[in-house]
Amino acid sequence: MRSDMNTNRTLGIKDAHDSAAVEKLLLLEQKRVDYDTREFTVELLVHKLESEELVVPTYQRVFQWDKRRQSRLIESFMIGLPVPFLFAADLPESGQLEIIDGVQRLYTLKSFFSQELVLQDLEKLAFVNGFRYRDLPISQQRRFKNRTLRMIVISENADQDVRFDIFERINSGSLILAPAEMRGGAFPGKFYTLMSECAQEPEFREVCPVGKKREDRKEYEELVLRFFAYSARLADFDHDVTPFLNDYLRDMNASCAKQDGNSALRTRKRHFDRMVACVRRCFPHGFRKSEAGRSTPRVRFEAIAVGVHLALEQNPRLRPSSLDWLDSEEFKRLTTTHASNSGPRLRARVEYVRDSL
Repeated sequence: MRSDMNTNRTLGIKDAHDSAAVEKLLLLEQKRVDYDTREFTVELLVHKLESEELVVPTYQRVFQWDKRRQSRLIESFMIGLPVPFLFAADLPESGQLEIIDGVQRLYTLKSFFSQELVLQDLEKLAFVNGFRYRDLPISQQRRFKNRTLRMIVISENADQDVRFDIFERINSGSLILAPAEMRGGAFPGKFYTLMSECAQEPEFREVCPVGKKREDRKEYEELVLRFFAYSARLADFDHDVTPFLNDYLRDMNASCAKQDGNSALRTRKRHFDRMVACVRRCFPHGFRKSEAGRSTPRVRFEAIAVGVHLALEQNPRLRPSSLDWLDSEEFKRLTTTHASNSGPRLRARVEYVRDSL
């Protein structure tokens, strides 16, 4: 309660009965989320997707629906059941619409129109199991094409914070978007582009396996951002990882957009490449725990990557004489998941690697 009262005073609300101040603040927030509702036929949506008037951002997951779930969506359209709204953001520079929510539905429609999807496991319309779009009667093909779907379009005036909030809230259902998946749409910019390039480097992926599922959910981008953010602001980290990373990414995008921004990009790219080269040269298993390891724990990556960077800042020609400490009980204790998001614990494991090197 005391925290809420302090927050209210900061916002200019005198007490719980200060309705004028509350009304003013609510109206301000409502204006920030400007949107309109549009209605498209199924045929037009597929056309817009194919012509790239509708674009799928890189932070969205790859097409994941199985054939049964795709078929059930098509069945819903065919029998006239309501289908959830699509959400998109207006891109001011290109005039395109970036899909926030609805990628799986749009790709399903495209797959059906292109004759790739064969309907299966339908119960209500079991008699069309095994059908492609072309197998439907012509009259039903026309009706299907003319079914409509509504789309909420977020105005180009919505800032990055608003868009990120929308991504987070829309995707708070059964399969939540990871923060790394949302950042590409919420915080685009030169620094995010650099992160994406680093995440694709074969040398980095060689020493830092994450597994296909985690890769699809932008785990490499997450790790790269953690390396840059912790390397630059290690002393500032407290315990909330996502806002800490988002703030750093937002600040770096803004900084790199300035006239001298390319210099900062080159410096950080050089730091990243130097760190990866050192890990490849000196650590027999890279970031993995063992030669057979198929995935890289985040806490281990953070400790080694940032620790190596800090050691290289002190000695660019670093060549450690021994790595026995990697198997020590102390390193194992520092890189367990317990309290892994604690600021002191993060600094302890990073500094342990730095000092051991």
